[in-house]
Amino acid sequence: MSLRLVQIEAEGERCVAALADAGRAERLADVPSVYALAAAAIAEGTSLAQAVGRRRTGRQVELGHVRLLPPIEHPDPAHLYLTGTGLTHLGSAESRDRMHALAQAETGQTDSMRIFREGLEGGKPAPGAVGAQPEWFYKGDGSSVVPSGAPLSSPAFALDGGEEPEIAGIYLIDPAGVPRRLGFCLANEFSDHITERHNYLWLAHSKLRPVALGAELLTGALPPDVRGTSRIYRGGRLLWEKPFLTGEANMSHSIANLEHHHFKYANFRRPGDVHVHFFGTATLSFTDQVRTAPGDEFEISADAFLLPLRNRLARGTADAVTPQPL
Repeated sequence: MSLRLVQIEAEGERCVAALADAGRAERLADVPSVYALAAAAIAEGTSLAQAVGRRRTGRQVELGHVRLLPPIEHPDPAHLYLTGTGLTHLGSAESRDRMHALAQAETGQTDSMRIFREGLEGGKPAPGAVGAQPEWFYKGDGSSVVPSGAPLSSPAFALDGGEEPEIAGIYLIDPAGVPRRLGFCLANEFSDHITERHNYLWLAHSKLRPVALGAELLTGALPPDVRGTSRIYRGGRLLWEKPFLTGEANMSHSIANLEHHHFKYANFRRPGDVHVHFFGTATLSFTDQVRTAPGDEFEISADAFLLPLRNRLARGTADAVTPQPL
């Protein structure tokens, strides 16, 4: 059974609500956050859906009168990991390949195309088997999460601030060290594509940016074929628009395989930690020669979610970061 949960703040009080439609939700009792709700479900030995059922109040709230928060937070932001996998979608390799034109002499292929084809051949193993390893990257911790409606700030040193429309999985590690998937959310895996294009080894640098998460947590299984639209508005007018496809039917890896290769590392199975893991995309405005500018608004929507994700691009200020002797 799928549920749609949101974290909201109303009149200074934080709570969790079950989404009824794009404008209304039902408040749940006695849980100030999705983290607390998931922890309670684990402690009670129930599913997340059962935990929600026990806390329904019938009290309706209008979403237009409350502040929408990210779909997950951790009481200590340092214990929320933002990570992801690239080259996982049918079409993503072509976008990346155009950005990295020098082929490997021994194969006649770029590393991007090689890793994509390895995923295409072995990224959807039989249940219980281990498939091909995907590309993996780190984006930051909970302090880098931006809710829908808030600015996405590109650092002063960045060369680009480009959108990446994706779906992310949200996980809580239980007391036994087992990852428990809470559900999925829309995400803008905001990146610096000019930095990445300059040298593929700078991919790690290009990913250390804020990330926007849609307010809606979709529990249960992700539909296999998710269809969405990514848009950029400038000055209130549509600048760029393109559909995107995601879900396993449009991916070279199964979600289970991506999860295995993330959580196989013991330090990612620390009880109480939260993980938000991005599953990749094949659609970027950057590959269509769009160059974003401060004030541009990103909008990401998909048929599996009721609420869109919207954020305006901002420019950060330079910080003094030179270490000083102690």
